[in-house]
Amino acid sequence: MNRHFVINKYLGKEFLKITIVVTSIFFGLGLLMNLFEEINFFKNLDVSFNTPLKLALLFTPSLLYNFFPFVILISGMLFFLRLKKTDELTAINISGKSNFSLIIIPSILSILLGIFFITSINPIASFMTKKYETIKGVYEEDLNYLAAITQNGIWIREKDLKKNTIIRAASIEGNYLNEVTIYEFDESNDFIRRIEAESADISYLKWNLKNVKTVKSDGTIMRYDIENVFYNSIYDIAKIKTLFSNLDTISFWDINKEIKFLEERGYSSSEMKTKLQKNLSFPLFLLSMLLLSSVFTLGSSFGENKWYHVFITIILSVIIFFFNDFSAALGKTEKLPIAAAIWMPIFILFIFSSIGIIHANQK
Repeated sequence: MNRHFVINKYLGKEFLKITIVVTSIFFGLGLLMNLFEEINFFKNLDVSFNTPLKLALLFTPSLLYNFFPFVILISGMLFFLRLKKTDELTAINISGKSNFSLIIIPSILSILLGIFFITSINPIASFMTKKYETIKGVYEEDLNYLAAITQNGIWIREKDLKKNTIIRAASIEGNYLNEVTIYEFDESNDFIRRIEAESADISYLKWNLKNVKTVKSDGTIMRYDIENVFYNSIYDIAKIKTLFSNLDTISFWDINKEIKFLEERGYSSSEMKTKLQKNLSFPLFLLSMLLLSSVFTLGSSFGENKWYHVFITIILSVIIFFFNDFSAALGKTEKLPIAAAIWMPIFILFIFSSIGIIHANQK
């Protein structure tokens, strides 16, 4: 059997073993933290231990998916450190393989894992997150304000000490909601009146209603001939255009459909487009993290200092997390083109890693 094939097979197997172990640790820690959070949420409710445990199990896969790039970073560092500290790196170098060639197999596996995660794990995690929100929503007591975009239009719920309000609009055009219906209920949820308007200018929190009529609880209908009828809301156009459910409930395979749905109804799709670009860049993001891990291990002269690598891993994770999040925020707010905002951190990591790998390969 070809010697290089045997070495590559060994490298791939060892990298996958370490990745599985690190993934299991992350999953366990995520499950434990979520379990404590759910137990704290249900502390005043009469539920069994199975309920918070079930919710924690449903939510953890989504958390793991979002933090998997750091799983690869840590796995890569542990993998390359192991090769150095067991002198396997020296033996492999003697066999004719350079430091650069050692990175190829883990790099290929990182890309394949990224593709597997966005095409298979992501849809499963999205389904479980949606299930999580459905179950937990039953126990939410503090949903005073709620808004959702559905096939039937936009729905808004508002609540204060005096009344509860449900608002429905068929569509949105510019700064206007069309075919608006406002249902008002008292604090006991008894119907007070229904307000119907042809449109509502929602440029401000004080909505300007057009062609208004009201229907009271006794059936009395009142029409308003005056030009301006106002309704005070907690939502304006800026808030409504950024209304989304938890994006983690949207599967990779459904993102394009959601973008089309939002744009057809005039809603902002910037967050959904950001999510799409994040998913498309996910395999290369994993690759960049793997390359970065090689820079701080193969290219480091502190190979025997464990605390150095622990410190470097923590600092890198924090910096990358905030840089990536900040860049994505620039895309969502349209300060930068969405594609540029998502791909820029990866491009920078590639440049930095490439320089470091060239240096390490010369050692």
